[in-house]
Amino acid sequence: MSTLYIVLGVIVAFVLYLIFKYNGFINLKNRASEAWSDIDVQLKRRYDLIPNLVNTVKGYATHEAGTFEKVTEARSKAMQAGTPGEKSAAENELSGTLKSLFAISEAYPDLKANTNFIELQRELSDTENKIMASRRFYNGNVRDFNTGVQMFPGNIIASMFKFKALEFFELEADSAEKNPVEVKF
Repeated sequence: MSTLYIVLGVIVAFVLYLIFKYNGFINLKNRASEAWSDIDVQLKRRYDLIPNLVNTVKGYATHEAGTFEKVTEARSKAMQAGTPGEKSAAENELSGTLKSLFAISEAYPDLKANTNFIELQRELSDTENKIMASRRFYNGNVRDFNTGVQMFPGNIIASMFKFKALEFFELEADSAEKNPVEVKF
């Protein structure tokens, strides 16, 4: 009879361990999803600022149509990207086109002094900083989740419940998020 209690005790302990581990994975996955939504909010804010910035620069630099088209196209691609990997690539492209837009502003002193342009630059710089903070928060949550999914015995439980490692949101070393757009006056 005591053997039966021991076996039942081990089974109950194992089931409880599975439940706690499963719930832990769900908690980590939900935290990563919440962090990703923070990134999405900041990227949406960035996407909303870009048309205003382009329109402000257009008023001063009408012959720079190619740059405006590239910025608009890169913004569109970034908005349509789905996975963190696709989003990273699209954001890198968008950051490069924004750098060229700000380079145009250097050739137009009146533009650099325009109140709307200065405010949009400040807003964009603030948004870039928020994206960086959101990205760090997301990647920290992804790291915690991936560690749980990859370490023993969590890896066994994760494979039983089909938990997969999540993608980090990484940007190229020369992107605007790693080196925020420089605002010069």
